Amino acid sequence: MKAIRQGDVILLPVQQVDGQKLPHLTLAEGEVTGHKHRISQGQAELSQKDGNLYLRVLSETALLTHEEHQAIPIPQGNWIVKIQREYEPEGWRYVAD
Repeated sequence: MKAIRQGDVILLPVQQVDGQKLPHLTLAEGEVTGHKHRISQGQAELSQKDGNLYLRVLSETALLTHEEHQAIPIPQGNWIVKIQREYEPEGWRYVAD
């Protein structure tokens, strides 16, 4: 499986998902707009361990949505959720959405 990107969020495939199960499916909240990257359709679980966020898609696909981006189907499997970074002359920074 390949990495999946939506705005400032990147999902990378992992072998297994560990951690404390979370009661929501919000992967990230926008720092600027307050919009959310979240799973809006399909069956999925979100968990957290050691500061990392993990997504397990249980159904064939789950839909990742955000108010300013096109919805993206996420295939069944295990994913680690990261915030993308970009390089500027001043150094590396996290992408803000």
